[in-house]
Amino acid sequence: MRFSFLVKIAAMVALVQLFHWLFPDGFEGARVGALAAAWLVLLVVVRRDVRHRRAAWGAVAVAGLFAAVLFDDPGVLAWVLFWTALSVAALLPRVRGFDDAWRWTARLLVQGLSTPFALLSDLKQVGAVRGRGVSPARVAATLALPVIGGIVFLALFARANPVIEQALYTVALPGPWQLALWAFVAAVAWSAFRPRGIALRLAARLPDPEPRIPGTSLPSVLLALGLFNAIFALQNALDIAFLWSGGGLPDGVSAADYAHRGAYPLIVTALVAGVLALAMLRPGSASAGNRWARRLVTLWVAQNLVLVASSALRTTRYIDESMLTAWRIAALLWMALVALGLVLIGWRILAGKSVTWLVNANALAAGVVLSVCSVVDLGAAAAAYNVRAQQSEAVDLCYLQQVGDGALLPVIALEQRPMNANTRLRVRQLRQTLFADLAWRQAQWGSWTPRGGRRLSAARAQLGGVVTMPTLPRLRSCYVLDAEQVQS
Repeated sequence: MRFSFLVKIAAMVALVQLFHWLFPDGFEGARVGALAAAWLVLLVVVRRDVRHRRAAWGAVAVAGLFAAVLFDDPGVLAWVLFWTALSVAALLPRVRGFDDAWRWTARLLVQGLSTPFALLSDLKQVGAVRGRGVSPARVAATLALPVIGGIVFLALFARANPVIEQALYTVALPGPWQLALWAFVAAVAWSAFRPRGIALRLAARLPDPEPRIPGTSLPSVLLALGLFNAIFALQNALDIAFLWSGGGLPDGVSAADYAHRGAYPLIVTALVAGVLALAMLRPGSASAGNRWARRLVTLWVAQNLVLVASSALRTTRYIDESMLTAWRIAALLWMALVALGLVLIGWRILAGKSVTWLVNANALAAGVVLSVCSVVDLGAAAAAYNVRAQQSEAVDLCYLQQVGDGALLPVIALEQRPMNANTRLRVRQLRQTLFADLAWRQAQWGSWTPRGGRRLSAARAQLGGVVTMPTLPRLRSCYVLDAEQVQS
């Protein structure tokens, strides 16, 4: 056991040293994926139970895929998904199997929250096993004589020997911020090498996530479902009349206001309705076996699907009037997940599926969508759509600037379209800025990424190989021309 503990300590120190070598200037570039891959390899090396558990290898493979995504184009979402898969691989050998996403969410949450205390707790336990508890006072007392004595003797020898003095001047001690960063990396790495047992114990005590409404009866459920269906029918009828059919609105209500206000509140309404539907037709209750209750809840779920479709239509109308952004793509994907969740709720009620089945099905759908979003550059997709769908003068160059190098290829395509002279000057200035920034980052080993290299090669091919950078007039923020330049 002591040898295994020392191996994990060595692996933690190696990972901290690798982090220090890879990231002297910032956490970016393909090196993020290299660090993730090294962490995963060290986990497999130091954890014998991970190597010998077949289920854990599935999580290791998923973590390896996200490490590859981080190497190609690092992002926050990809890193979170990598950590999730790696933590599942670390915890699986201590669990009988993958029970449900509800309990695994609790395990991962406790695992993350206990990260800052894991290493100190394990060191204290090792000291207790050997019969001597480890405490800050004991550590300080142990290190006081060698540290203070060593400093005193080095100072005296430096005073007496100019060679030693010169050598000491070249030593650069890490600052408080560097030490804190190393401690953070060590704590995060250690939590995977020796996961917390509290995460497993807490998850085992969790009840099934079955929503309950105390005091409900079959008559109250039937009355509630009848009333809810009537209210939802009114909202859906208004949407069909004004939003889907394009009918005239009452005085004082504009089409834009009607379309924009309800997009997100209606999604919240559908989520609340889904939870209530599960609670009112809980398995084993009188309403779950009642024919009319099942019919009414099926009708209610169908009306909620219409509600989600109306929310998506509102969002697309808003996109048509303004522009597409990465967050609006994410919102549409979220609406699709809500719609799928409603369908799964209806099927769970009608087919008598367990709550575990429902939770796992929704978690799988969410995991697939998040995985796709970690690979696809939503900002680049939005930029390409805006350039294709809008007139040259109507494209929001400020948003393309915010997207960054993901907007470079769409901007090049926009520059090749007909437009007035002022707009062309703004587009050309934006293209030059994006190209120069991408080329500079790809020339640095620390910020180089395979996806950035592919974009730069495609941009050079579209621009005809050799890219010249003529001096252009100075533009204000967001590539708006100065007043005197517009007049000239």
